[in-house]
Amino acid sequence: MGITEASAEFVWHMEDGRDVDQRPGDPTHPVVCLDETSRQVVAEGRDPLPVRPGRVPRHDPEYARAGVVNLFLVTEPLRSWRQIRVSQQRTRLDFAHCIKELVEVHSPEAKRIVLVLDQLNTHSPASLYEAFPPAEAKRLADKLEIHSTPKHGSWLNMAEIALSVLQRQCLGRRLGDRLTLEREVAAWVVARNGAATVDWRFTTADARIKLKRLYPVIHG
Repeated sequence: MGITEASAEFVWHMEDGRDVDQRPGDPTHPVVCLDETSRQVVAEGRDPLPVRPGRVPRHDPEYARAGVVNLFLVTEPLRSWRQIRVSQQRTRLDFAHCIKELVEVHSPEAKRIVLVLDQLNTHSPASLYEAFPPAEAKRLADKLEIHSTPKHGSWLNMAEIALSVLQRQCLGRRLGDRLTLEREVAAWVVARNGAATVDWRFTTADARIKLKRLYPVIHG
């Protein structure tokens, strides 16, 4: 049986990413995962009724929309570190400034950052050239070793796991304005960093067994 072009691309990106996940920790070449999500800012229409003995706080179903923000999450799983940048939009310029912050603020000593991210059209070194002068864009791009997750396979990115935890622990409630959201997210980051680790066990060998249907059958 042959293999489709889409399956071949999925397999290649998947195995490439799994090899990256198995690299030992190296502060000069940190493995960093990046993902992003949008969040609608929602304020209470009325003040909730406070907690009473035997009764949880009660919220009125009425609410007020206060816009949408974007959250870029970067995480270095091997040292249990994560950081979140909140932006008003999710454009190429926003992605470029996230990368600049990663390079200059969070990983200034790294010779090259091994960056794992999905194939969203803005997730490209080309975005750096839209945001910065050519020399600056090239300097930042040269700091990156990019590894993309497969299309429809973003679950292979550990940053997506972190975003799922963020949603459950922090964002699954009404946060009335961007400032409140940023404050709550920053507190979540402080609480998680150094305390919550990722035990990632999905290797290339596992993939070849569990996703066997994606591989061709070779007849000798």
